[in-house]
Amino acid sequence: MIDRTTKLRWRRRFRHSRRQVENMSEQAEEQLEQHVVRRLSRLWFVRRFLLTWVLLLGLLIGMLVVQTRSLSQYYQSLQPVPGGTYTEGILGTFTNANPLYATGPVDSSVSKLVFAGLFKYNNQNVLAGDLANDYEINDRGNVYTVHLKTGITWHDGEPLTAEDVVFTYATIQNPDAKSPLASSWQGVQVAAVDAKTVTFTLPQALSSFPYAMTNGIVPKHLLSGIPPTQLRSIAFNTTAPVGAGPFKWKTVEVSGGTPETREERVGLAKFDNYIGGAPKLNGFVIRAFHSKSNLMNSFEKRELDGLVGLDEMPEKWKKQHTLAHENGFPLTSEAMVFFKTSSDVLSDAAVRKALVQATDTAQIRKGLGYAVQAANEPFLRTQVGHDAALAQLPYNVDAANLLLDQAGWVKQANGIRAKAGKPLSFQVVTENTPEYTYVANQLRKQWKAVGADANFTRQETSDIQTTLAFHNYDALLYGISIGVDPDVFAYWHSSQADIRSANRLNFSEYKSSVADKALEAGRTRTEPALRAIKYRPFLEAWRNDAPAVALYQPRFLYVTAESVAGLHEHPINTGTDRYANVENWMIHQAYVDIN
Repeated sequence: MIDRTTKLRWRRRFRHSRRQVENMSEQAEEQLEQHVVRRLSRLWFVRRFLLTWVLLLGLLIGMLVVQTRSLSQYYQSLQPVPGGTYTEGILGTFTNANPLYATGPVDSSVSKLVFAGLFKYNNQNVLAGDLANDYEINDRGNVYTVHLKTGITWHDGEPLTAEDVVFTYATIQNPDAKSPLASSWQGVQVAAVDAKTVTFTLPQALSSFPYAMTNGIVPKHLLSGIPPTQLRSIAFNTTAPVGAGPFKWKTVEVSGGTPETREERVGLAKFDNYIGGAPKLNGFVIRAFHSKSNLMNSFEKRELDGLVGLDEMPEKWKKQHTLAHENGFPLTSEAMVFFKTSSDVLSDAAVRKALVQATDTAQIRKGLGYAVQAANEPFLRTQVGHDAALAQLPYNVDAANLLLDQAGWVKQANGIRAKAGKPLSFQVVTENTPEYTYVANQLRKQWKAVGADANFTRQETSDIQTTLAFHNYDALLYGISIGVDPDVFAYWHSSQADIRSANRLNFSEYKSSVADKALEAGRTRTEPALRAIKYRPFLEAWRNDAPAVALYQPRFLYVTAESVAGLHEHPINTGTDRYANVENWMIHQAYVDIN
């Protein structure tokens, strides 16, 4: 209980404090009136002095800012930094992300980003471990033992083990699954030794086998309960794929009411637990355009960071240097003219050799308008087995004319040669692209100069696949993918010309017992020097028989809006190998301290 005396004391103190505050307020008003308000009128007389000081202060602040920015160049630099979402436009359609079925440019790109393989190609196009650490080969060269990395998980958090690897290849081999990869895996026995070890047992030694272990691995725990006959059409493939690649599935959207305006957008998010390291990008979006004009319009509107689907840079983009950045990746492929050796006039080796010598490949490369690498035999210049001394016959019009003269092909009044009433005329099929159209025009002129009449037919991609399957041509202007390893068995061995073969990729229908034996011997040797020796008879036969003329190594055109950090031009095997180190791509920049 507070007594009355205490209450009176507190009341006196409160009144005293209030009087002090009132006195201080009155004094402050008097001081403000005396020193500020009454002196405001004097500012006009010192305006120049005041303005000078204000300007000087502003100048000092400005100089300080400029000096700070200038000095930052010595301790800071503009560098790429993580973050952002990369948007890529691709001409094509999205239908299936499952690596067991993905084949088109859009499907293959999505699959490459979502799924990881045992091995992949790095940014020097050298085979490197992805899910796998390494592999071992037995003494006979027919058993490969692959060791998986530790701590690999699927996007859903489940561990990835050797059982997933075995399940993937068993599914590919199952005829009911109908995977386009099946023909490459027949006869290969795949077994899990333990959770991190897988063995591949081949019927016989095959030196190029490691390069086959780059396809994506699929999760057993999600797909093992699905009948193989239904695997091609399940929701996993299009709306809920789960992989172990650098990016995980987020969403897919479809827009557009007509076939031309239709577009699929696949959204991916970075996978922080990717075994190759968390991507620098936060996300990746792939937009599938059905119309080339819509694709180009979106790029010009700056809606895309990258673009796939053009054969060449549009002229207006070349003139506007700030609009597009051209990336030309040399492909481990060859553009060739394949002469079907079983076809009428082209069954004459003298005609084929004359056509080779009448082909000015240097002139063709020069007129393409962009740099490509030369090709002059079945192997690329960087591959084991390539021998400059055994390259195809060199360009020599006089020698070409002499060959035809000696073979009895006589020039007629119209300039076209004929033999026994049969004109030196043949049909050449090629793909309807600006590049091949240009090459076809050059070849027509060059061959006509020696009296050969080549009639070119250009076909759309969908139509030419049928032509390739049935070999409906006299000659074929086309590109073949060779890869890093020089195993070209599929393109030149006589067994691959047979209609019963799996792919029938021997487009020239070339048959030579000498070449066959050399191809068989070369692919079973692992020592580079020995392989080169074994392949030599094949190169000699190929040069003498002239089943084709090699033109150049084509390039893969990848257009970006800006220079992308981590993306560098280097030889690649397929277009999706542009993602060799996609986990290190960066599109943002910021000033950072120099260490």
